Amino acid sequence: MTQGTIVDRGLEGVVVGSTELSNVEGPEGRLTYRGFDIHDLATNATFEEVVYLLLFGQLPNRSQLADLNVRLAANRLLPQPLIDAMHAMPKTAWPMDVLRTMVSALAVFDSEMQGGAHASNPRIALHLIAKTPSIVATWNRIRRNLEPIEPRSNLSTAANFLYMISGEVPGPEAERALDTYLVLLADHSYNASTFAARVTASTRADIYAAITSAVATLEGDLHGGAPSKVMSMLLEIGKPERAELYVREALARGERIMGMGHREYKTRDPRATHLEQMAKALGAKTDPKWYEIARALEDAANNVFRETKPDKKIYANVEFYTAPTLYSLGLAGDEFTCMFACGRMAGWSAHILEQLGDNRLIRPQATYSGPPVTPFIPLAERDRVRSNGTSHS
Repeated sequence: MTQGTIVDRGLEGVVVGSTELSNVEGPEGRLTYRGFDIHDLATNATFEEVVYLLLFGQLPNRSQLADLNVRLAANRLLPQPLIDAMHAMPKTAWPMDVLRTMVSALAVFDSEMQGGAHASNPRIALHLIAKTPSIVATWNRIRRNLEPIEPRSNLSTAANFLYMISGEVPGPEAERALDTYLVLLADHSYNASTFAARVTASTRADIYAAITSAVATLEGDLHGGAPSKVMSMLLEIGKPERAELYVREALARGERIMGMGHREYKTRDPRATHLEQMAKALGAKTDPKWYEIARALEDAANNVFRETKPDKKIYANVEFYTAPTLYSLGLAGDEFTCMFACGRMAGWSAHILEQLGDNRLIRPQATYSGPPVTPFIPLAERDRVRSNGTSHS
């Protein structure tokens, strides 16, 4: 290691680029998309409006939004060979494995990709944004031994997804809840999966390759995999009264309380507020149990941390109330990360296009920590030394 070199293995606080797409202000607990506060967007904008904002730089007018809706609806239908491939997969396949494979496979059905052409443009971005929910919904049906349902063109992204998994047009509460979820998850600056997508795009790989990198990165428990772990906790706790005991036992074993704490936010994740409201509202119409356990778990975690680590504060992040929200919408815990991808596809696509608009290969350096330069030892000598039971110094 060179004297004076500072190594930050997690790149925490290290600025590696710039973006016009979203801004995470951790100390203030603020998130904005192109200057618009996430609270305003979650309350007032649809997912389709946010897609337009991220891809084209401004909120759409009525005509622009109507055109976007038509383009998204026209791209929802999956190629039949992809559906056939999902039918051939084991019903036990992890949904994120299926999604990663199908997203990558979409490239071979894109006419602009024939002959090895490397295309990355808004048309393909909308293609991916439209088809990702269809992949998730189709696998949801197939793994339950049900026939897939074709998408409808007269529904929003959120309503169409819920229709494709249930066969019924959802009520306004369920549609709005999922729509708001997609808005909240659409972008989050240089998070791990977005950075992976930008690294891949920086090599001049096409948008399908870059998106596949992002989906693969999202799988991890420390990124998009957390909501599934939160739901596992809620199921294990079983009732609100057991929340504090669970927290104490988990911390005593050195385990994390999934969905609590965030690398960037030093206050409560601003997205958690809206997700909690949705979880509570949906629970009131289905089963309030899961929201009540989540609320008790967050309170218990805060109380135990105040008691055991008074100098450390921990808050709910976006994954925490994602679990009871999506569970109340009828999704299994192992599908939660796929839903994360459905929302984040908008941000990933916009980041890839932004990267390519002013590209430079992302190639960081590493500090070497291996052995010093060593003389090469011929194979015959290596064999002789080992047969004698000795080693080189």
